[in-house]
Order: sequence, then structure tokens, then C-alpha cells
Amino acid sequence: MMAVWTSPLPKSLTKIQPSVSILYTPSLTLLSKKQRIPLNHFFNACSSPLLENSPTDLQPISLKQSPVTDFIISNKLIRSLCEDPQTETLALEYYKKAREKQNLVPNSKTLTTLFTKLLKSKQWVSLAYLIEDLKSLDVIPFNSTCSKLVMACIKGKKFKLMESFLRVLETREGDAATSAFSSAMRGYNKLHMYNSTILVFNYMRDASQPLDSECHRSMMEACNAIGNTNMVLSLFHEYKCSKFDPNNGATEIYTVVCDSLAKGGKAVEALRCMREMEKEGLNCNSSIYSSLISSFIAKKEVIMVEDLYNEALEKGMMKDPDIFLKLILMYVEIGLMEKTITVVKEMNDAGVRVSDCISCAVVNGFAKKRGLKPSIRAYNQLISVGCEPGQVTYSSILNICCRLGYYQKAELIFSEMIEKGFDKCLIAYSNMISMYGKNGRASEAMKLLAKMKQKGCQPNVYVYNSLLDMHGRLMKVRQVEKLWKEMQRRKIKPDKISYTSAISAYSRVGELDECMRLYKEYKSSGGKVDRVLAGIMVGVYSRNSRYDELIEFLREVKQEGTELDRRLYDSVMNRFNDAELRVHARWLQNNFGFTEDKT
Repeated sequence: MMAVWTSPLPKSLTKIQPSVSILYTPSLTLLSKKQRIPLNHFFNACSSPLLENSPTDLQPISLKQSPVTDFIISNKLIRSLCEDPQTETLALEYYKKAREKQNLVPNSKTLTTLFTKLLKSKQWVSLAYLIEDLKSLDVIPFNSTCSKLVMACIKGKKFKLMESFLRVLETREGDAATSAFSSAMRGYNKLHMYNSTILVFNYMRDASQPLDSECHRSMMEACNAIGNTNMVLSLFHEYKCSKFDPNNGATEIYTVVCDSLAKGGKAVEALRCMREMEKEGLNCNSSIYSSLISSFIAKKEVIMVEDLYNEALEKGMMKDPDIFLKLILMYVEIGLMEKTITVVKEMNDAGVRVSDCISCAVVNGFAKKRGLKPSIRAYNQLISVGCEPGQVTYSSILNICCRLGYYQKAELIFSEMIEKGFDKCLIAYSNMISMYGKNGRASEAMKLLAKMKQKGCQPNVYVYNSLLDMHGRLMKVRQVEKLWKEMQRRKIKPDKISYTSAISAYSRVGELDECMRLYKEYKSSGGKVDRVLAGIMVGVYSRNSRYDELIEFLREVKQEGTELDRRLYDSVMNRFNDAELRVHARWLQNNFGFTEDKT
């Protein structure tokens, strides 16, 4: 099983508790001598079977007999073979023969050329041979090639091959080892293998490898990703004490620190870090502003949010749509709705696309805080400033128009949706069918049902409920029956509204037995009776003169905790009085009161 740096973090990493202050942080000692990870333990860490299938790539290569043994093979010859596409496949074979028969000592340029060609064709077995051969040589490829080899191994999940190469480099002088280890940490971070990054960093310390600013940044990014803000601050203090070149990645390091503080809920400290960065003569970037604004939004500190937002706008640093969305949601929450429109206009001025999610947040925010009609005015304002509504925004405004009874506008918006390709939106179809149902436009509703099926949009229980209610009001029970069977065929489970609509439809045409059948089916499925269904069933029992069953029904209603309103109570009492059932009327009077219907 191939080794990879995926072991659990050493306890020493979790025991460091530096001060939160950036200016006064104690010096960092990541690992004492007793706590350092032994090299054998490090390289024999468990690997994931998902990353490498077998270690066969690292077995020695059997060399075929080559006819080329009677002339001297030089470094220049090998490089020239690599440069010619027709002979590049022979380059490694000549290199092997020269090493075995002529004791060729390759130079860095030759090794760089060979490694580059093999990396390009991903010949991992041949690369393993070269890495093994490096152990007996005093030369290594150029630094850039070493970094490329490490990154390629990580990308290709050849972790054991990479570790073998790093073992070779750690004993060599120069910057190659630092560059390669730094590349390994960057590669692990890209794969979100943050624990492996931390282990590599600690291994460099254990092997007394020099740590540059790039190593610190990769380590800080890993600690930030796992939420270890204290570790980030400790590394940042060490970075400042090391007096690295401020032009070499300092902005990125400050960005990591600010982001870590902001995510950790330390917005003021993050702001202080940004101001310190500016004093150092470094320019802030949009990521820092995004982190700070998000942190202050979470704390609902509106003044600080607006100050930073305006500062970022003036500097052209507001480029993240997510921050605009968070800002709009903050204004919605505190009721400053007009400012949401202002933010959208500023997005357009900054060249940031107003997403469908942002448009929908504005429209729904107005509907929630100001009402339905103001939300339509807000929608029109968004259109006037050039916003392009998407499926979610169209669905929201369509629902609002239907609720207000603006049916003609709803149809126009729905047609616009279809023209723009949003022809599979279930919510939009449901709203339109419901609207047609409330207006008794059965023909348009059924045509729309057929159209949505044709588009591959499967109707749900809410669509069928609208159709059942519509046909029930029109007393078209055969259509109700047809829709009910279609629901069963599509395995759409009817809910309380479905049963109420169907029972009401059969009650209107006097098919009382069907009402009783559906009610029993509803009860057997665990359904509970509300006032609407109770009122319908009172009428069904009364028309059938099943007063004893009506009494039993009312007992069940009472046991379920459903109260009768004044209208339903009077209806039952009148039924009993008309039938001269004084005992039943007295029972009702003694066992039931009624609640006033506030609506």
C-alpha cells in the first residue's frame, strides 16, 4: 500500500494557544525534539487505496539488450534524442546503457530534459527509474522541474513516487528541496488534503529544511481551511519575525490571516489586520473586503458594513456577487428595502452581473416587508435597470400576480418565461393552473396540464389539487374521477386537500356513497378532520339521514381536538331541529361549544 501524508494531526498542533492579538503574539514552537515525527513513521503513514492501486510503478526495470554499445553516449546526445520526436523514445534506453556500461554522469540539464519528456507522456515507471538513479548521483534536475514533478505526481495520485523523490531532495543543498516541498503542500491544498499539508510542513521542520514564505502561506491556508485560527496567527507571527521579502506573497498571507479572523468571528481584529497591511504599503484585494464585510454582516453592524462596502466600491474591489446578496439580505432583514434597489444599481455600475437569486431576494423581500403590490413595483424597477429575471424570479412574481388577481399580467409573465426557455418550471405551471381553476377556465387548465406533460414536467399533488377543486366546483365528477385515477397511476399520494376536493365534488352532485367511501379511505390512511372537511361530511350524513353516524362522527372530531366554528355548529343544530331530534340537539349543546371565526 503506497504511503501518503494522511495520518492524524499530531497533538502538538492542537496544544498551541497563541494570543489573538496580532501585534503581541508569542513566538511559535510547533514541535519540540521529543514531539517531532520520526522519518520512518512519516514515510510509512497509511495511504488511501483509492489513490494508488499498487506499488508496481516503483519496481526496477528490466533492460532489454541494446545494439548500441560500441560508441560513447554523451549528455548532449541524450538531449538531442529527446528533442527529436522520432527518437525521443530511445533517449531513456541510451541513458540506461550509458549509466550501466560507460558510467555516464548526467548533468542537471540532461536530467531536466529527460524528466520533462517523461512527465509530458506520463511514463511513471520510467520516472521511478530516474528517481531511483538520482540516489547515486550528486546532481538533480533544475528547481522548476522538481516542482513540476511533485505537482504532476499529486495530480496523478502517485504519492509514493512523490515521496521517493522528496527523500532524494532532502539531503541535497540548494533551494530544490524547499521548492519541491512547497509544491507538495500547494498540491495537497488543491485536493483539500489539508492534514497532509500540515504533516509535510512539520516534516520539513523535523528534517531542518528551510521554510520560505510560500511554505508558510500553504500551511496557513490549510489551518484556515480546518478552522484553526490560533494556528494561523502563530504562523503569521513567525512569518513577520522571519523578515521575508514583503514583495514575495505578503499580500496573499495577509489575505489568509484576515479571512481566518473574519471566519472566526473576530471582525474587529480582521479589520485591524487589514489596516496594518495598508501601513506596510501593501494593497488590499477584493477577497479581504469580502471577508470583512461578511463578518460584519453576520454581526449586524450596519454602519461598519456600509463604510467598508463604500470603501471597496470606490477602490473597485466589490466583485463578489455573494457579498452583494448578503448585503441585500441584511437590508431585507432590517427593513431597509429601498437600499436593496440601490445595491442592485451599484452592481450594474460595477459590472457585476445581477443573478436570478439576487433579483428574487429583492422581490420576495418587498413582498415580505412591504406587501404584494410593492413587490411588483420593485420587480418593475429591476427590469428598468437592466436586470434579467431567471426562473426563480419569474416564478415568484407570477405567484404574486396570481395572489393579487392580476391574471392578465400573470399570463404575460408566463408567456415570457416560456419564450426564454423556462418551460419546465413546476411552480409556474402550478400557479397558472391554480389561477385558471379559480376562474373556472377548465379548458385552459387542462391544455396547460397537457403542455407541461409534453415538456417533460411531471405534475405534482398541488397541480392535481387545483384541478380537482376546479372540476368539483363545476360539478364535473367524471373529470374528478379521471384525475383521481391518473394520480393513482402516477403513484402520486393524495393529501387532505385532495380528499376534501374530491369529497366536496361528489357531495355537490349527490353521490353520497362515493363521499363515504373516500372519507373512510382517508381515515384509514391516518388522515385527520379539519373544519372544512367536517362541514362537508355533516352535509353528507344529514342528506342520508344518518344521524346516529353523524353523532359518532362528531365524537371523533372532538377526540381529534377539532373545534366547531359558529357556522358549522348552527348547521348541525339546525339539522337536528329540522329532524325533530331533540335528544341529539341536547347532546350537541352539552358536548360542543363553538369558536368565533375571525375571518
